[in-house]
Order: sequence, then structure tokens, then C-alpha cells
Amino acid sequence: MKILVIDDDPAMTELLKILLQPSATLILTASSGSEGIDLARQFNPDIIILDLMMPEMDGWQVCSIIRGFSTKPILILSALDSPGQVARALDAGADDYLIKPVTSGVLHAHIKNLVRRATNELAEQKTSQ
Repeated sequence: MKILVIDDDPAMTELLKILLQPSATLILTASSGSEGIDLARQFNPDIIILDLMMPEMDGWQVCSIIRGFSTKPILILSALDSPGQVARALDAGADDYLIKPVTSGVLHAHIKNLVRRATNELAEQKTSQ
């Protein structure tokens, strides 16, 4: 499984790499929205984990741009705990939203669920064609 983590906090990206290593074959990290968009285009990850609060280009913008070329699951992992912010992220195209800090078990469960759902949808599309 290829996972792309987009977060401007190097400590967070390193922590996520450690937490996700057992379940992923490749973990890519981006420290800015534009770098994350480029990596999403280039590597077509199975899932994207995205922070919202980043300089220059925020997570809502990144999510909308990625949605323009990819249907891969986007999981927002943010410290923002406002129902309005959650709704705004989902409206921008995110598939799920978790609030930092999150336990590794919950994070893994959400990732598995999103990837399973995306895989099932892709299989259904292929069989209906």
C-alpha cells in the first residue's frame, strides 16, 4: 500500500511514518500543499493523509485540487475540532476526518476502511462495464 502524508510539521510526518510503516509498502511525505499535489500525481497513492493548517496552500485547497484528478481516499488528520471545519473539509472532497491526537489503532482502522471501500468501488465499476 502506498500512503502519502501531507503535513508541514516534520515531527508529525516522522511520527506518521513510524506508525504506518508496518502496514504500508511505501510512505511518501510532503511538507507543503504543492509538493503533496505533485507527489499525488506522480505516485498515485492508495490513500492520502492531509493536514488542514499549512502555510501558502491550506488543506482545503489541496483537497479540492487533488479531487480534480484523483478519486483516491483522502483522510484529513487535523487538530481543528470544529463541526464547521469538518464539514468544510468533507465538502472539499475529503472522505474522512480524524482529530489529532489519534491513537494508532484508530488511524489504522480508518485507513483500512477507506482503502477497502475504494477497492470495492473500483471492482464494482470494472464489473459493471
